[in-house]
Amino acid sequence: MERSLSMELVRVTEAAALASARWMGRGVKDEADDAATTAMRDVFDTVPMKGTVVIGEGEMDEAPMLYIGEKLGTGYGPRVDVAVDPLEGTNIVASGTWNALAVLAVADHGNLLHAPDMYMDKIAVGPEAVGMIDINAPTIDNLRAVARARNKDVEDLVAIVLNRPRHEKVIQEIREAGARIKLISDGDVAAAINTAFEGTGVDILFGSGGAPEGVIAAVALKCLGGELQGKLLPQDEAELERCRNMGITDIDKVLRMEDLVKGDDAIFAATGVTDGELLKGVQFKGTVGTTHSVVMRAKSGTVRFIDGRHSLKKKPDLVIKP
Repeated sequence: MERSLSMELVRVTEAAALASARWMGRGVKDEADDAATTAMRDVFDTVPMKGTVVIGEGEMDEAPMLYIGEKLGTGYGPRVDVAVDPLEGTNIVASGTWNALAVLAVADHGNLLHAPDMYMDKIAVGPEAVGMIDINAPTIDNLRAVARARNKDVEDLVAIVLNRPRHEKVIQEIREAGARIKLISDGDVAAAINTAFEGTGVDILFGSGGAPEGVIAAVALKCLGGELQGKLLPQDEAELERCRNMGITDIDKVLRMEDLVKGDDAIFAATGVTDGELLKGVQFKGTVGTTHSVVMRAKSGTVRFIDGRHSLKKKPDLVIKP
């Protein structure tokens, strides 16, 4: 992949964030998602690449979603696989809470796992704890391992977990171990990434969320030198068949970084829609909108934070659907 592609991809997430942020706190998540998707597609069409969506939001007939198999880019440049979540945290934007992102990940063709749309059990850590965790190990063992790696007491660790009834057991185990917990309503891509940045105060992610989001988070952690392990959690025969179609016959197989994103190169880009521990959300100031983004490349290990100022002279009309 070309070095210049990184900055081109930031333009894509910036556009999606600016479009969806206008719906913050309005209580309508679909409109925010549609706005992000439309803006992302429009800018993707100007990016010099031959991209194919391998992780998207829908099928070909589910407009305006960026669908699996959709071609993106100008048709000239590197041939890449694209994973997109135009708005990671639609409920977050609808309620105006923390950590909504516009995110995408790109890797050379054939290097991203084509994760089926189902749940995935996940554990994620930053660089210090790579090689120390095991998704099949007891919660207390993983906490102790991360505590040793980060030179902390278990009581000083912060585990981040989606606040869902299905996580009652792991939440209880974390509390019994003495560690602290940050419960989040949505947005486990941001949660996984935060484990790799000291300033966020997050040490480890536990729990299940979307498998496609797991692949996107794995690309970010590959760029940052972190680690994510996952196990698919099919809920019915149809989802089991999807796994078999992917060539996964052992449902208990642990998906490691080399399974989720192959090769030595990948790019991750994200722009904050609402404020979070890592990125500030979009702000509108008269005729200017400001954005805060991060873009990372695995091959070079480069991580760039970008503050953007954007003209809003052409403002889209807002119509809230009943």
